[in-house]
Amino acid sequence: MKTLRAAFLTIFALLPAGTARADTWRFALIGDTPYNGFERRKLPDMLRAIAGQHPAFIVHAGDFKSGSTRCSDALFRDRHALFDASAVPLIAVPGDNEWTDCSRVSAGRFDPLERLNKLRELFFAEPLSLGKTRLPVERQSAATPEHLRWQLGPVLFVTLNVPGGNNNRAASPFDGGPGTADTEFLARNPLVIGWLKQGFAQARRRKLAGIVVVMQADPGFKHFAAGLAHSGYRDLLETLRDETLAFGGSVLLVHGDTHRQRVDQPLRHPETGRPLANFTRAETFGYPMLGWVKVIIDDRSRQLFRFEAHPYK
Repeated sequence: MKTLRAAFLTIFALLPAGTARADTWRFALIGDTPYNGFERRKLPDMLRAIAGQHPAFIVHAGDFKSGSTRCSDALFRDRHALFDASAVPLIAVPGDNEWTDCSRVSAGRFDPLERLNKLRELFFAEPLSLGKTRLPVERQSAATPEHLRWQLGPVLFVTLNVPGGNNNRAASPFDGGPGTADTEFLARNPLVIGWLKQGFAQARRRKLAGIVVVMQADPGFKHFAAGLAHSGYRDLLETLRDETLAFGGSVLLVHGDTHRQRVDQPLRHPETGRPLANFTRAETFGYPMLGWVKVIIDDRSRQLFRFEAHPYK
């Protein structure tokens, strides 16, 4: 709780003069970038442009390299330096291109778990964001330091390590049954579900207006609604649906993965099949389209979250 109060005060200190008493707050979304040399050269300029809009922080929804780019220490250090140079706090979540896909020949045939531990060592060494100004965050544990939590105004933010590619579960993504799960998935998934539930419980206790969940993977909402959930995402989507139904505020899920910038309401009621009115999904821009999304929190509006898409050239 002390960490969250400190984070709350820090965020207000980051806001431009005269806005501390306002009823709106801003943050920015990026993801699935940089994938090539062009994006790597352009991204610092885009981060400066984002900072010029005075968001409280930037969230990167994972995949800071292409799937075929080598998962080397040198590349990891480069991305860390890139994010750490942001003028405003920047928080990233792990993507499949950074760890689960690193066993590919084109990516260098690295051990995915070793790469995940390297990500934790570089990007999540302290309970702080990256960036020239650091934002205090709460971590789930030393074992899963990438699972973070912090608050901006009336909204709680929760990050999850949920990568694309069926959440690193060794089964067909459309099998509909229990599938064959590997050891890593079985160990991590209960921690992901637990952290998500704890976030909703805290938002309810604090009577917050909303909660934002950030992860990398597109979990396949259409297949879930049709009863054909991806085996690696089924538990997560069931929990997200049930917690959303039990939450009186607004829920925003942020993800990347499929490189299709959009804002919609794909989570449906289990009985009526209608979209849940208090749930919104926002997907980031992704290669080959460079861009970012501004999210405005307005607790005076019926719609707590407003979105502005900013393609970047």
